[in-house]
Amino acid sequence: METGASLIAQAGVVAVALLSLLAVWMVVRLRRDMALQSAAERVRAQAELRAQVDSRTQEFAVLASHLQTAREDERSRLARALHDELGSLLTAAKLDVARIKARVAGTEPEVLQRVVHLNEMLNSVILLTRRITEDLRPSSLVNLGLVPALEILSREFAAGANVRVDLDLHPVALSPQNELTVYRLVQEALNNAAKYAKARTVRISLTATSGQAAISVADDGIGFDTGAAKGASFGLLGMRYRVEGEGGRLSVESRPGAGTRVGATLPLQAG
Repeated sequence: METGASLIAQAGVVAVALLSLLAVWMVVRLRRDMALQSAAERVRAQAELRAQVDSRTQEFAVLASHLQTAREDERSRLARALHDELGSLLTAAKLDVARIKARVAGTEPEVLQRVVHLNEMLNSVILLTRRITEDLRPSSLVNLGLVPALEILSREFAAGANVRVDLDLHPVALSPQNELTVYRLVQEALNNAAKYAKARTVRISLTATSGQAAISVADDGIGFDTGAAKGASFGLLGMRYRVEGEGGRLSVESRPGAGTRVGATLPLQAG
């Protein structure tokens, strides 16, 4: 009897041990399944977050492009108003001054001197109006094309800022909207070079490669920390959204003492 009771006891101990092992295995498996499920949920949540960020980024790029288009439309409207309305008024004033000058010539020296001064002031206003109009809506881009427009812009910048500008420009097939985007990018980069970079030389290149137009504006100025200098880069930030809204990419490379390079690629016009 004792042997039978001992066997039963041993069997009970073995059964309890097996049950304990089974319970431990089930707990371990449950924890593993929960960990795998939690990891899968984290991956799924991260994927959803990335998708939302990409979607919002694309929406911001489209919005920025729309705002830039609206801004350019308003610039064109204002340029037309300056050219047509103010231009005609200034031309009429010039004609009236010429008539007055002819009548007082040789009779009223003091009045003639005032008329000559008035004529010079009108000439200055006309030149200023033309300069503002050209900045608002570059007629050279519309009438001559992208490469000649960039050449004129660079020549005027070099003369005004006393900076050497080297050009390597090749014709590229871009839509009118993307031609304007390239023109504004170069204009913004040159303005930054004059304002902040203290550059002595600027190099501008425009080429076509792999179905894209590549534009680059590099200067030998003081450079800046791209991760820290945010205040002076709002223009380039707006340009980044503008370029991305047109299906392109913009890059800014710089470091203190090593100059700055602004580059962008834009899709070539189909056909």
